[in-house]
Order: sequence, then structure tokens, then C-alpha cells
Amino acid sequence: MSKKAKEVLSLYDVKCLGVLVSGSGANLQSIIDSTNDGILKGFAKVVLVVSNNPNAYALERAKKGNIKSVCVERRNFEDEESFNDVIFSELQNMKVDVVCLAGYLRLIGQKIVENYRNKILNIHPALLPKFGGKGMYGYHIHEAVVKSRDMISGATVHLVDENYDTGKIVIQKKIRIFSNYTPQDVAEKVSNIEHKIYPEAIKILVDGLSKNL
Repeated sequence: MSKKAKEVLSLYDVKCLGVLVSGSGANLQSIIDSTNDGILKGFAKVVLVVSNNPNAYALERAKKGNIKSVCVERRNFEDEESFNDVIFSELQNMKVDVVCLAGYLRLIGQKIVENYRNKILNIHPALLPKFGGKGMYGYHIHEAVVKSRDMISGATVHLVDENYDTGKIVIQKKIRIFSNYTPQDVAEKVSNIEHKIYPEAIKILVDGLSKNL
């Protein structure tokens, strides 16, 4: 099948993405941009943004992109199960095919994991399995990398399971670290590659889902 024929066929099977985020949404923006004019155009679209943080700039990004967004705060619920039930319902209501975690700082709910098994992606700003696990996120990771004196870091996109950062790796990309680098230097370098590889990983996943129809 020609490239053009594949692109035409994809228009009939555009996968719906639901993005969970807690902060600024820089990776969310890279996904949105990629669906509008990049590797994901014609293959996937962001239909829902969910944040647990009412002050997350990601919600503004969704608004600018005319994408439905909801804020679900944990403090408004008795327990984790009821909190995650609401998020699950939002995903189901929007017929989400693939869930993307983009700086989402909570452990994903069991019901979501079970119903979206092998259809949930997360991006981690280090080369898993190193510097992963509970409490390892954002700037904490880059501080740990610099402290370790590792000469290489990078970013990882992986499938999500019941635990932090243990799912199957979909794609990784490395960067070189020099001895004079600060955690901020590492963060900037890693951020640049995150925005490239996350859409690539989503494309790998949605291609696989389309082939299995």
C-alpha cells in the first residue's frame, strides 16, 4: 500500500487521545502540535485533557486548542477509587482510545489501567529503569542525575502498568551530559527530546492498534 493510500485510510481510523497532566503541559502542547501539523496528523487527535491541578497551565493550552478539559481534584473525593472513577468516566464519555500521561503526578487508577491495558503511555525524563519510581519526577530526577555524575541521560516513553515507571519501554533517546552541567541544563536538554519522541511513541502505538482492528 502506498504512503498516500495509508494516509487516506487513516482518516477513517483516527485514534482519540486523552491526556492527563498536572502542570504546564509542555508535552501536551507537543502532542497537540503533532496532531495538527506533524507526525500524528490524520492518525490521532486530542479529544480530552484532564488535570488534577486547577492552576495547571495545561488547561489553558486545551482551551486555546478548542479541546475539552476537566479538572478533577483529589481533595474533593473520599478515596482514590472514587477520584479515579470520575477520570475513567470522562475518558469513556469521550471515547478515548489512548491515554497519555504528560507530567501527571499521580499513580494512575486501577480501573483505568485494566480498561486501557497496553493503551496508556507515560513520558519520563530519564533513561529508565534508572532514576524511576515513586518520588522521581521533574527537577528531582535531573538533580539525581547530576549528583550521580552519569555522563548520559535522556527520556523514555513507556507503557503504564500498576506501578511507577515499570511498564514496557516504547522508545528512548539519549543526551550527553558534561561535567559542568547543572540540573537546569539537563532539564533543558531532556525537554527538547521529550517533545520529539512522545509523538513518535504515540504513532507507534496507534499504528499497532490500527493493525489489530
